[in-house]
This record gives sequence, C-alpha cells and structure tokens, in this order.
Amino acid sequence: MIRATSGVVAALGRLVTACGLLAATVVGVGLVNVLGAPPAAPWAGPPVEREPEPAPVQPGSTAPPLEEPLPQPVLGVDPAQLEPGADPVRAWADEVATEVDVPARAIVSYVNADLAMRQHQPGCRISWATLAGIGRVESNHGRYAGRLLREDGRPSKPIVGVPLNGAPGVREIPDTDRGLLDGDPVHDRAVGPMQFIPSTWRKWATDGNGDGIGDPQNLDDAAVAAARYLCVGGRDMTTGSGWWSGVLSYNNSVEYAQKVFALAESYAEAGNRRR
Repeated sequence: MIRATSGVVAALGRLVTACGLLAATVVGVGLVNVLGAPPAAPWAGPPVEREPEPAPVQPGSTAPPLEEPLPQPVLGVDPAQLEPGADPVRAWADEVATEVDVPARAIVSYVNADLAMRQHQPGCRISWATLAGIGRVESNHGRYAGRLLREDGRPSKPIVGVPLNGAPGVREIPDTDRGLLDGDPVHDRAVGPMQFIPSTWRKWATDGNGDGIGDPQNLDDAAVAAARYLCVGGRDMTTGSGWWSGVLSYNNSVEYAQKVFALAESYAEAGNRRR
C-alpha cells in the first residue's frame, strides 16, 4: 500500500521502445498516451458495492534491510516465431505466464510500465518483475478475494481496502476524496490492484492504456503510476540501496520488502528463461 505522497508529475508519453521487443501496436502492450493533468474524476463508472477488506500487508519494522541488488530481467521475443499481426508483448507474457502464477494480462501491464520508464526515466531502471512482486503482495495481481483480472486490465470487482481509521495496525487517514475512489466519505481506503491511497493517486494518476482516464482500478494505469512513484528523486532501482528505499517507501515494512524481493526474483528468472 502506498504510504507517502509527492508532487504532481506530467503523465507519461506514447512510446515504442527497443529492448528486444518489436514495436507494440495496440493499447496496453507498450504504449502510453500523452496526457496532461489527470481528469478531475479519474475513476469513472457507476457506484458499486464495496465491502471492507483487509489490507494484504500491514506496516512493520523499519530496520535497515540488506544491501542486495535484484537480478534484472531481460525482455525479448523472437519476431520470426510470431504470427503476422501478433502482439509481441502479449506473446511473451503468455509464455512467462506458463511458468509463474501471474495472469498474462497482468504481465502485459507490468511490462508496459517497465517500457514506459525505460523511455521516460531510464536512470531509474525499474523492472516489470519488481512491479509484479508488489502487485502480487498487494492484490494477487488483481485477483484478491477470488476476483478475476479481466482483459480490460480491471479486476472483476473493484478492490477497496479497510478504512484507514487508526485501528490496531492501521494508520489513521481522514477522507481526502469525498469517497469518490473508495466509497468512504469518512476515512480513506487503499484502492485498486496496486493499493493506492486516494490522496496519493491524485498526485500520481496516470493513463496507462490510452482511454483518457487515470483509473486506480485499472492495472495498466496503476502499474505505470506505481513505477513513477518508485522512481521519484532519481532513484536507481537496480542498486540495493535504491531498490530497498523504493519498496520501503511503498510500504514501510521489511517483511513486505522481503516478500516483494523473493517474488520479483522468481519472476525475473522465469522471464529470462523465456528470452
């Protein structure tokens, strides 16, 4: 769950990147549209039932972690093996999904965010595997509590966390969005597959799929926003200090960071086997 906030940054631009992948040609497979400030109401849709749900991870110890860099995954597909008109990112994601318990559609979202940051903030060097590790701990890649991640990048039912009301193990955060994103006009709740607090989403909202809306319930949008958040301040996510600093800024818990690290390492290794 994202705990901190930072200043507004411009939304990421449309990109095609060369990192062993062919140019992606459809929404959600390596393209991010240029947008200005996020819409005033970034989550558009009819009211839905939202039951209180436990946050997947609660804050814990802040002891300094070990200085250990994460293995960096390499993206790549062989274009000769693709059918004409096939999407190379999705084809690669389908292959990786056979080795790890991550929906191929979620891998596309994480890779999209990785590619966006390679284009717009290359010094950060955040990997799709790190984003996938966070996505797994936060919401099981949009499948929290039996949900399914749909092909539009949204969970089958919106993910909304417990009220941040100061209960044991929970921070107290009064409402900041009049209940627009989380349905709670009294306290904030973390929302979406990457579990953004509404005030944080307001600052980092990103349209990652080109539909003109920055929606925290959409994994395309949320993954790019999370990547931008983790890369703030010129952080290099390939160094031990940079990686741990970034992940602990997302959730100030060493146990949380260790879980993300182990997951990210396994995802990176699976992805590298599918080069």
